[in-house]
Amino acid sequence: MASGVTVSDVCKTTYEEIKKDKKHRYVIFYIRDEKQIDVETVGDRNSEYDQFLDDIQKCGPGECRYGLFDFEYMHQCQGTSESSKKQKLFLMSWCPDTAKVKKKMLYSSSFDALKKSLVGVQKYIQATDLSEASREAVEEKLRATDRQ
Repeated sequence: MASGVTVSDVCKTTYEEIKKDKKHRYVIFYIRDEKQIDVETVGDRNSEYDQFLDDIQKCGPGECRYGLFDFEYMHQCQGTSESSKKQKLFLMSWCPDTAKVKKKMLYSSSFDALKKSLVGVQKYIQATDLSEASREAVEEKLRATDRQ
């Protein structure tokens, strides 16, 4: 079900700056006036995951957000002793249980529009609380897509 919410050009530009140019570590998106997805916060390239979690929640317990993060971790292929650094882009839909139903519906129905405009994201994550958004939970989901 589409909501009719559009994605601003600045969202796409910021995404390209993360994906191709590695200028930023993450970006937080929000829906402005129930009409357009826009950029709210951009995290420096040296930002940590905890800062991303803080920024995605700083709007308050009754608000939803989307967040894109360039996640880095070490991966060791089976049969080798060497680890390599992996990077994966994931897009998170943050809709806490404490948000109003109308807000959650707007964000869930608009998630597809954002997904379609950000080509190349490796994983989509839906989180309703910090246990689903924790670094450990996210890394586990991203590692599940690695070749062994």
